[in-house]
Amino acid sequence: MTSPRVGIFGLFGSGNVGNDGSLEAVLGHLRAAHPDAVLDALCGGPETVTARYGVPAARLHWYRGEYRTASRLKDVAGKGAGKLVDAFRIAAWVRRHDVVVVPGTGILESTLPLRPWGMPYSLFLVCAAGRLLGTPVALVGVGASETGSRAVRALTRWAARLAAYRSYRDTLSRDAMRATGVDTRGDEVYTDLVFALPTPPPGDPTGPPGPVCVGVMDFGGNNDERDRAEELRRRYLDGTTRFVRALAAEGRPVRLLTGDDVDRPVTEAILEAVDSPLVTAAATASLGDLMKEMAVADTVVATRYHNLVCALKVGTPVLALSYAAKSDRLMADMGVGEYCHAAREIDAGRLLEQFRELERNRSAVRRTLAGRGPVLVGRVRQQFAALSALIPGPGPAPTPARQETP
Repeated sequence: MTSPRVGIFGLFGSGNVGNDGSLEAVLGHLRAAHPDAVLDALCGGPETVTARYGVPAARLHWYRGEYRTASRLKDVAGKGAGKLVDAFRIAAWVRRHDVVVVPGTGILESTLPLRPWGMPYSLFLVCAAGRLLGTPVALVGVGASETGSRAVRALTRWAARLAAYRSYRDTLSRDAMRATGVDTRGDEVYTDLVFALPTPPPGDPTGPPGPVCVGVMDFGGNNDERDRAEELRRRYLDGTTRFVRALAAEGRPVRLLTGDDVDRPVTEAILEAVDSPLVTAAATASLGDLMKEMAVADTVVATRYHNLVCALKVGTPVLALSYAAKSDRLMADMGVGEYCHAAREIDAGRLLEQFRELERNRSAVRRTLAGRGPVLVGRVRQQFAALSALIPGPGPAPTPARQETP
């Protein structure tokens, strides 16, 4: 039997450590359970993916200026031609594989700004090519949301319908796809793939108190809030800065964390505004780096979804600056749903009150998270067993199970 050819598709290597963490989790499973599989990727940052994960990778978009704003006629023409060329390039890539895996991430979401002819269009091309050419496309543990954009909704709906396999990281995602018009009766809900990653050792409980980790984000609302983006961005930055300044005034060391390259200007703005030696920024290039920082922290305040996942995974008490329902649901599923604060309406005073309440209950929260963690790890194992059933050749048998709440 020839080795199975497995293609991995997604926006990896482009600066978002959450997306890269989903890739890392699936690669770890495939290499352990299917060591004979021939792996490669079609992604946003192929050079980074190859260097970091040792996987041959190709560029997702033919036009190299895809992510730049098209302000000139030349750029508009290049992007337009690129969409046509990409249809053929993606079809040729899909055809070379026995199965294509789309691992995790919010690939079906619009909780952050996106254009229909970006990732929604690319995902549609992958799924359509898979259906036409007989290559199964598996959407594995993905996130989804409803959107007011008709074009985005149509493209994600057809991409999901054309996929050979779908599973979700939470019930909200499955419900969103059902509301979009996808028949989800055979779709399973597991959890975020990142829970499969190794957990770093915790900090020394007998040592000195750790810092407060604050995960920041370049937050300007979702895809339906583009007209308010700057207002929301200013409000988020002002509220977060006030909170960090208050912690520093109390003598608390604060460690600023990011989850995407685009978040760095937010970190720099807070550092400049607070101007305290107690406030520092960490250089984090992976979810592993984030988890190491959070494992030795006293408490975490996190905005980006995968910053939140990292804190929950290492068992450090966390307060969510929630920008989407997925964060609220994850916190509720982990038994700490009361520790959420809206990222759109940050009230520094109220946030400090919630933070102090979290710190008072730190021991109880740690016990709660320690009890929920193994449940989520078990769900990822079930997800990986189901994924293995889609790959030609020998592999672990799937575990039929449908558990949707801890």
